[in-house]
Amino acid sequence: MIVKVLGIVDVCAALLLLGSLFGLPPILRINLFFGGLLLMKSLFILTGNIFSAVDLVSAIVIFVGIFFTPWTFLIWACSLLLMSKGVASFF
Repeated sequence: MIVKVLGIVDVCAALLLLGSLFGLPPILRINLFFGGLLLMKSLFILTGNIFSAVDLVSAIVIFVGIFFTPWTFLIWACSLLLMSKGVASFF
């Protein structure tokens, strides 16, 4: 059950990144919320989960995206990796 909730967080963060890519205006509270959740989820890297590095990089991209515009390739890569992690957690 908890894995599915964490998967929903991944999918929502990926949609947030894709929204910023397609020109939706960033809402500061939502960016801080999902960036903080991904940052907390990235602490699983301490247990040996290598895929939590995707969460760490995506959280950094979300936080940088508040002030600057990250590279388009970086946003695409992070959002697709987060989306695949989120969808895979449902199976």
